[in-house]
Parts: sequence; C-alpha cells; structure tokens
Amino acid sequence: MAVTDPVADMLTRIRNGAKAKFSSVDVPGSKLKVEVARILKDEGFVKNYKFLKDGKQGVLRIYLKYGSGQASAFHQIKRMSKPGRRSYAKSKDLKPVLSGMGISILSTSKGLMTDKQARKENIGGELLCTVS
Repeated sequence: MAVTDPVADMLTRIRNGAKAKFSSVDVPGSKLKVEVARILKDEGFVKNYKFLKDGKQGVLRIYLKYGSGQASAFHQIKRMSKPGRRSYAKSKDLKPVLSGMGISILSTSKGLMTDKQARKENIGGELLCTVS
C-alpha cells in the first residue's frame, strides 16, 4: 500500500503504539524519519530508536517511553504541514509549544531542528509537527 504522507504515518504509528502501551513500534525507514526520531529522543519523548537494515528500505524501530502509571511521555503529537497544505514559519513567528513544555520540529535549510534551535539560529522553515 502506498503512503501519501510518510511523516504523518510515522507519527500515527507512534501515537497508536503509545495508546496501546507497546514497548516499541516499527516504521518503514528513511533519513527524514531517522532525524525526527533523533530529535524525539534528544528531547526525551522516546527512549531510543534503532535503524534495522533489511533487503529494502530498512525499518526504524522506535522504543516508546512511559512515565509513572504507564502514562506516555508525550500528551499529543500533531502533524502541522501536510502534502496538500504546507505550513512555513519565520523564526520570529515560532511560538513555544505548551509554554515551552513541548517542541515543534522544523525542516530548515540547515536540516531538521526544534523550534528552540531555530529561534537561536534565527532561521525559519517548514513546520513538520508539534509534540507536547
């Protein structure tokens, strides 16, 4: 089955896996998805990730993180920019997510980064998703 929006598919798999209390979820791999997983790990929303090579495009295994009482480490993952409607933001227009408790992931000319890094480097880009 062809996927029109691979990033939205990845976020949905993470969201559904967290609701079902899975320890990990598998996502078809790509460089963009590995970078999104790296940012989620660096910001503390997932435990770890691993890229597993197979004969095709590879599999990205994301290990989910839970807090006390099996509560997910994140409250909401939301796709902002979609294939039919792209969402771009300048650095001065980037607002903190949930008063700084969440992050936005941007695709910039210098690679994927969080909204905090983009504000620090004074660079804008395509707003991929928000995590809180």
